[in-house]
Formats: sequence, structure tokens, C-alpha cells
Amino acid sequence: MSAGRAVWVKVRASEAERAEWHAKARAAGLTLSDLVRRSVGRTRTWTVAHAEVERERTRQIARIGNNLNQIARWANTHRGSIEGVEVIGHLIAIKRTVAALAPVESSDADAG
Repeated sequence: MSAGRAVWVKVRASEAERAEWHAKARAAGLTLSDLVRRSVGRTRTWTVAHAEVERERTRQIARIGNNLNQIARWANTHRGSIEGVEVIGHLIAIKRTVAALAPVESSDADAG
């Protein structure tokens, strides 16, 4: 044990969870303590204020998605017209912009 790590943190777990954690640590070439420290270190926590910001962000993105769906429906109905083709081009640009604003995170990053 490192001289800087003299404090114990106890966590209740089932036998199955403990075995799974040990297997993950072995597979990563780590001790269980190192695996837990790294895992907890990567976990993002949310304050109440951050959670509300995220909820509002989700609501706004949903509203944008609903509007885009209505525009896409119109464009598909009028896809042969010049206006429909132009709208589809704009929708593609909007899709790229929204994708850049809200990148998809891996499930491992969300798993904490």
C-alpha cells in the first residue's frame, strides 16, 4: 500500500459483483483498488443545477427535433419541387450542426 493511501473505503457488494469486479481488474492488469480508483475518477457527478441545465437542454433538443421532423415531412411531400430540394439541403446542414453540438458519448462513459 502506498504511504499516501492509508485510508480504507468500504463498499457493500454481492459475491457476484465482487467476482465481476475482480475479473475486470485482472483483465485490465490492475488491482481491484486501482480499477475502482480509475473508475470513480472518470465518473461525472451532477449537481442539482447541472441536472436542471441538462433537462432543459434535452427539452430544447427535443423541440428542435420535432420542428425538423415537421419540415422533413413537408420536404418529403414536395421532394420533386425546387423548394423541397433546397429544404432537404438545409436539413442536412442542420443535422450536421446539431450533431456537432451534441456528440454521442460511449456507453462506458455513461455507465457511472
